[in-house]
Amino acid sequence: MVKSIEWVDGKVIMLDQSKLPFEVTYITCTDYLMVAEGIRKLRIRGAPAIGIAAAMGIALAAQDIHARNSAQFMKAIEPVFHEMLSTRPTAVNISWAVERLKKVIKSKRDESVSGLKQILIREAQSILDEDIAVNKAIGRWGAEFIKDGDTILTHCNAGSLATGGYGTATAPMLVARDQGKKIQVIADETRPVLQGARLTAWELMQENIPVTLITDSTAGSLLRRGEIDLVIVGTDRTARNGDVANKIGTYPLSVLSRENKVPFYVAAPFSSIDFSTASGDRIPIEERSPEEVTHILGIYPIAPKGVKARNIAFDVTPHKYVTAIITEKGAFKPTDIRKLSRQNVDLDSIRLKR
Repeated sequence: MVKSIEWVDGKVIMLDQSKLPFEVTYITCTDYLMVAEGIRKLRIRGAPAIGIAAAMGIALAAQDIHARNSAQFMKAIEPVFHEMLSTRPTAVNISWAVERLKKVIKSKRDESVSGLKQILIREAQSILDEDIAVNKAIGRWGAEFIKDGDTILTHCNAGSLATGGYGTATAPMLVARDQGKKIQVIADETRPVLQGARLTAWELMQENIPVTLITDSTAGSLLRRGEIDLVIVGTDRTARNGDVANKIGTYPLSVLSRENKVPFYVAAPFSSIDFSTASGDRIPIEERSPEEVTHILGIYPIAPKGVKARNIAFDVTPHKYVTAIITEKGAFKPTDIRKLSRQNVDLDSIRLKR
């Protein structure tokens, strides 16, 4: 299984996804600004993975803080929290990770400064370890909706590269494969940065899962012709009402799936659910450099010089187009997501089964 990020000997090691599949290169981050830059430049991407990166970046910064007591330490680390929060706005996992680390520091304010530094390292590692366990649980629940012989369409990259390991949207595929089901995957190229072409296709090939790459605009035709049995995508943020924000192009794919009566599933770790956001209309949508549209890989121009371009990185899929949201706690109707915020909710009463 490909590792996207890990903590090794007091440094953060991340796989440089911007160079895949042509080069497998790891970056050694020796300070938190290198981690933040890696998030901004898509050297590491995917909602769970950048949440882990943010946590490890904070733990890394903590090691260089010189403070006499916990109060000074907490004041000194505050700018690091702000830096991580400023990297990318749409994925909720960064703010989730920041808040988790803030909470653990506050709960341990009587610890020594050296103790707090070690606590942050352990907490960041826990976030990584928990993410892998969560992904495997998503895989087990999601595999229930995959039948032997199914062809699955996915968009962008929600595999092990986008997480701590195992993936979200790809997790049900891996579990289904391990259950002996014969499946094949259709991967959209995912313009403009080509995460589907460069990353998802590469990952699935590493796992020996049959994969076919298509242009984004081909998906509708395959859906109409009955060549797709189900769609599974990831999400960067799920609103309380079940709306989901994912890579640009997800929304039209959901509409085409509904039109052609093909189930549309979203793999969403619990950490990506933002119960404070009522609907998708309130999710901040990142808009990136136009050069990602006018150039391939930021190098080769494919449009007239000087042409205006927009690069909206995410879109929102209204919950009415989502068949189910698959979490580590089970699969649920999007309209039942709000119930997961309750303390004593009976999950068995609202879980979906095939």
